[in-house]
Amino acid sequence: MAYSRNGTLQNDMLPVDVVLAPSWWHRHAGITFDEDFFFHPVRRVEAERKMEKVLHERWGRFGLGADHDKNLPVVGAVHLAAGYLLSEMLGCRVDYLPDGPPQVIPAELDDLAISPQAAFASPAYHRFAKLADDLKTRHGALLGDVNFSGVLNIALDLRGQSIFMDMLDRPETVERFLTGISAVISRFADEVGRATGTTSISVNRNVRNIPRPVWLHSECSHVMISTAQYEQFLMPLDAAWSRQHRPFGIHYCGADPHRYAEAFGRLPHLDFLDVGSGGDVALLRKHLPHTFLNLRYSPVEIVKQSPDEIRRHIRSLVHASGNPYLTGVCCINMDDQVTDDQITALFEEVAALRAEYQAAA
Repeated sequence: MAYSRNGTLQNDMLPVDVVLAPSWWHRHAGITFDEDFFFHPVRRVEAERKMEKVLHERWGRFGLGADHDKNLPVVGAVHLAAGYLLSEMLGCRVDYLPDGPPQVIPAELDDLAISPQAAFASPAYHRFAKLADDLKTRHGALLGDVNFSGVLNIALDLRGQSIFMDMLDRPETVERFLTGISAVISRFADEVGRATGTTSISVNRNVRNIPRPVWLHSECSHVMISTAQYEQFLMPLDAAWSRQHRPFGIHYCGADPHRYAEAFGRLPHLDFLDVGSGGDVALLRKHLPHTFLNLRYSPVEIVKQSPDEIRRHIRSLVHASGNPYLTGVCCINMDDQVTDDQITALFEEVAALRAEYQAAA
């Protein structure tokens, strides 16, 4: 059977990847996620090499840990999934934990005014810029990227849940606030992309398996708003980005991405959609026939399931998507309770499905 493809992505059939949570790395590899993990140039390189080595030893046969024998100047933690830096640049406190992702402490701002100039003059940005300069001086190049999070995610970090009342009480102010955040995101992501060639591996590691770098906007907090609020406040920003950045993608890790299926289908371009576990894959495919659906296996459920249960569920998700060239599989933020056999089952089943589709082609 001949399947359609998204020529903007140029990907192979059924790419797959995983991300292990800091608790897993802390317990099984002894890695500590203090500030130096993120900002010390020597630690940055050492930590990424160690993570690659651990992945190679356990799942190298599936292509993981290919850089286990290299010292790579990776500017951000591409083996994690955590957005923190832009919130810190804009005024939030961030606590760095030994066995967890950086914790952003909401700033609870009253003044909904964003100064991109102040963000890029902040100590947080200068610390990152110094890291990048040091890495480039030592290694002659830069790789990887830093999770730039998303507009509403950062708005919540800055304002707290009062942002939802603001949408009702002072919508024009909120629109300016969100537009200001988007300007900071655009500048930061563009700077990183020019320096390293990618912007979003640290948002979802499976984008590294897409030949053309995906620009992936995180919409984790969109589970908390209505589709009407999305269309009023945030869809115009996605629409503009979808024209400027191809491939353009949306990361939606909540359980209800299908609630946005019709709205997402009206964006000028949506090349890649991270489909949160629990999403109605068939409904999304109906509205997004040309979009790559990256199917997110639940990191909570996988630790409760046998390898056979994992295989059956992956098979049902992939079949619901309907096109192996417009489908990927991932499991993000698995904690220290997941077993090697459970992760292996995920990779093995995707490999089996890939072989079946190729045989039937």
